[in-house]
Amino acid sequence: MKRILFIATLSFFLNELQAQDCACCTIQHQQFDFWLGDWNVYDTLGNLVGENAIEKLVAECVLSEFWRGASGGVGRSYNYFNLADSTWNQVWIDASGSNLELKGKLVEGKMILQSELLPGQKVDWYRNSITWTPNEDGCVTQLWEILDKEGKVISQVFKGIYKKK
Repeated sequence: MKRILFIATLSFFLNELQAQDCACCTIQHQQFDFWLGDWNVYDTLGNLVGENAIEKLVAECVLSEFWRGASGGVGRSYNYFNLADSTWNQVWIDASGSNLELKGKLVEGKMILQSELLPGQKVDWYRNSITWTPNEDGCVTQLWEILDKEGKVISQVFKGIYKKK
């Protein structure tokens, strides 16, 4: 009986220790895992527009993106799930010094992240909206749109099809 109690107690503490070792191994932290991997990215005409490598860092808490465009541009994003407000957040920075901050959630299997409203040149206010959709064939479609303050699409910036290398 003492042996069973000892094994049960040891098992409990090992499970607790393992849970503490991986604070970001929750279902919410895994919602964007469909984007993980090494990808070739194509436009809708099938032209290669770049390569993207997505990996998890910092004890599974951060998705790191490294983009290499076919024309030579590079950029990086860091994506994380914020437990405080249950949102996904992205910070994008590219070699030209541009940056973009997005926030959102998984909605019906699609990751939808948007910027705050920003002052525009063609319209008073706009926001960036980027949607990642996992496809049945294992590819991922990324759609970047510009929305007006009412949420109406003004323009499409980018539509890419991610195919695993």
